[in-house]
Amino acid sequence: MHPDASGAAYTLAAIVDRLGGELRGDGRLRITQVATLQGATAGQIAFLANPKYRKHLAKTRASAVILPPELADAAPSAAILTPKPYLYYARVAALLNPRARAEPGIHPSAVCAATIPASCHVGPGAQVGPDVRLGERVEIHAQAVVGAGVSIGADSIIHAGAVIYPGCQIGERAIIHSGAVIGADGFGFAPEGGAWVKIPQIGRVVLGNDVEIGANTCIDRGALEDTLIGDGCKLDNQIQIGHNCVIGPHTVIAGCVGIAGSTRIGAHCAIGGAAMILGHLHIAPGTEISPGTMVMKSIPQGGKYTALYPLDTHEHWLRNAAQLRHLDRLVERIAELEKKLKELETKV
Repeated sequence: MHPDASGAAYTLAAIVDRLGGELRGDGRLRITQVATLQGATAGQIAFLANPKYRKHLAKTRASAVILPPELADAAPSAAILTPKPYLYYARVAALLNPRARAEPGIHPSAVCAATIPASCHVGPGAQVGPDVRLGERVEIHAQAVVGAGVSIGADSIIHAGAVIYPGCQIGERAIIHSGAVIGADGFGFAPEGGAWVKIPQIGRVVLGNDVEIGANTCIDRGALEDTLIGDGCKLDNQIQIGHNCVIGPHTVIAGCVGIAGSTRIGAHCAIGGAAMILGHLHIAPGTEISPGTMVMKSIPQGGKYTALYPLDTHEHWLRNAAQLRHLDRLVERIAELEKKLKELETKV
């Protein structure tokens, strides 16, 4: 800990010393917590990253603010100047709110059929199957289930009630939130005379390092090959990832997204909430998909893509939807009129 730090409090000078940035004002001010511009009080530090909140800057009661350099003269108090205020805020928040680690040891009510390193934590009612391999300082919290043959890398956290099915592989520093299910069967069935025959799903789910999986998110195991989630991916709550999907490193996916099986998504993509992606598609690296978008074909080139129908009153929506049904015929009529016009122009 920096000599200017005391418990959860750091001086502004200590924060800049650790995280960089340019200090404006009294470096001896002690900061105990982060806060919004509107809600901050003395001893707290706020930030301005979105221009629409500029109106709150002058009235903030924060002891200090994190600002881009071009707003230095607008600071109402001490300030830290940085080109990326939101990122800087994230690092300050982590500095002031270090995660409390669970005490090493195995709770008496836990059921463990594997050798657990002494540095690991296994909480009440948790279950760890045979042949499980845990790295150092892994935390498996209350009622979590880790199936046979699972591998979990060092410093990973499996929160209460999460389930890791047999054979799956979790990298280092992963965070699996409560209710998440990693490695359930993929949706694979073959038709037979009006009925459906289940296809055994014999692949795994493999998560890279520094992956975070939100609450109640489900990632299906592969049918034959593995479902792969690359290093640094961040998945929000209530996401469905189908079997054999491949998600490239450092892709972020917001809540309630559904991705059908065998889709491949490149690195550094950003997928907005409630987007739907059909199966067997390829999404190029660096693609940004707007919230609520239905992706029905592959995206060969990165960029921002949106497929939204604007909100309207129900009556207007019905009229517009009725017109859309005739859009193809309208296009044909326009093409015919253009052809006739060109013929007339040629005769003239």
